[in-house]
Amino acid sequence: MLTLRWYALALVVPALLLVAAFVPVVTPLVPIYAFGLLLITWLDRRSAGSAEQFSLERHNDQKLSLGVANPVTLEIDSRAVRPLTLIVRDEPPIGMAITNTSEELKLKGVPGGRLFISPRETQNLPYHIRPVKRGDFQFGDLNLRWGGPIGLYVRQAVYKMSAPVKVYPNIYEIRRYELLVQRDQLTEMGLKNVRLRGEGTAFESLRDYTPDDPYRTINWKATARRGKPISTNYEPERSQRVVILLDVGRMMRSVIRVDDPDGEAWNMAKVDFVINSILLLSYVASRKGDQVGLLVFADQIMQYIPPAPGNAHFQKLLEAMYALNSQPVEADYARAITYLRAKQKKRSLVILFTDLSGTRASEKLLSNMPRLAPQHVPLLVTIRDPVLDIEAAQAPTQSDALYRRAVAEQLINERRLLLDNLQRRGVLTLDVDAAHLSVDVVNRYLQLKRRSVI
Repeated sequence: MLTLRWYALALVVPALLLVAAFVPVVTPLVPIYAFGLLLITWLDRRSAGSAEQFSLERHNDQKLSLGVANPVTLEIDSRAVRPLTLIVRDEPPIGMAITNTSEELKLKGVPGGRLFISPRETQNLPYHIRPVKRGDFQFGDLNLRWGGPIGLYVRQAVYKMSAPVKVYPNIYEIRRYELLVQRDQLTEMGLKNVRLRGEGTAFESLRDYTPDDPYRTINWKATARRGKPISTNYEPERSQRVVILLDVGRMMRSVIRVDDPDGEAWNMAKVDFVINSILLLSYVASRKGDQVGLLVFADQIMQYIPPAPGNAHFQKLLEAMYALNSQPVEADYARAITYLRAKQKKRSLVILFTDLSGTRASEKLLSNMPRLAPQHVPLLVTIRDPVLDIEAAQAPTQSDALYRRAVAEQLINERRLLLDNLQRRGVLTLDVDAAHLSVDVVNRYLQLKRRSVI
C-alpha cells in the first residue's frame, strides 16, 4: 500500500510536465524522475520484508467473565534485522465493549495499537474486553501493518488467528474471592463476617479466653487440662440447604446502565447481573459446606437442580447458568413455588431473584411468596435500577423533569410498600442496585447463616 509521502512525491511528475510546457529542456527529466520513483518504491517495498519475519499470538482466558474487563494480550515477535514501527489491530468478538487501562493505547486506538519494536525483540500489547452477554463468541484475525525504511510503501498482513471463546458468569469475582480469602482481606471485597466464628452450634476450634467472650463459650474441660481459661469457637452447621429461584421472564430482559468509577458506562440485562451474583453466592455457600440448588422458571419450569454439596456440583451450576436465556413471557411465581414445595421438603433458605416491575407481578409475589414460610426461610432479592433513584432525587427545572420525578417517586413508593407487606408476612427482602448486588446478597446469606435461622 502506497503512503501519503509517495503520493506527495508523485505529484512532482505533473508539476514537471507543466513546467516542460514552457521550458522544453525539462521534458527529458520527467521519465527519469518517474522511473526513479518507481525503482525506489520497489526497493522500499522489498526492504520492508515479508509477513514471515513476524509471529503473532493472542493470549486470553478461554472462559471470559460476564460484565467485567477481561485481559487480552497480543504478543508480537519480530525477527526483522532493523527497527520497525508496527500497527497492530485485533478483531474481538462482535458486541463486546472494548476497554483499556493504558493511556498510551487509548491515544493510539484499541484494540491493538502502534508500537516501536527493535530487531529480534518481543513486545506485548494489552487491552481489555467487557462481555455483556453470555454464550459462544469468536475472536477474528490479527492484522499487522509495517512500512519500508524510506516510508513510501506500507505492507499489510492478516494472521489467521480466529478462535472460539465462551462467556460465563463472572468467574473473575470467584478468583478474587479466593485470593482475598488466602490473604484474609475479604473486607476489600465488601464481605463481612465471612469466618462466622463465635456463633452457631458446630465446634470449630479452641483458643485462649478473652474478656469479651461470653461465659457460655468457656470450655471447662479444656480449661481444667491446660490450667487457664479456654474458649470454644463455634461456627454454623454445615450442609444446610440453599435453593435459588431464578426468574428469567420478560421483566428480567430489561437493561441497566452502569457507570464505572473509571468513567466508562455500559449496559447489561438484569438477568445477567443476577446470574453473576448467583454464581458468587453458590460458590461461597459451597465453600461453607452448604448444599446449593437451582430452580429456573419463566411461565414454565425450565430447569431444576436439587441441592447438593461439593465443587463438582458447583461446576454443574456454572454450566447451567452459562446456557440460560431469558424468555419474552410473564413469570409464573405460583407454578415455581408450588413445584419447589413439592420437590424440596427439607427446611432450606429459598432465595428468589426477580424484578418488581408491574402491579400484576407484585400481586402474584404477595400472594405466593409467603407460602414458603414457615417450612422454609424465604428471601426475596430484587435488583433496583439506579435511574429511579437519580430521577427521584433531581431538582426539576422543566415540566417533563417534574413528571419524570413524580413517576419515579410513585414507583419507588409502590416498591417499598410491596416489600413492607412481604416482610410482615414472614418474607425477608433485599432490594439493592446492580453495582452492589453480588456483595450484598452474599453478606445477607452469611448474616442468616450466622444467626442460625436456616
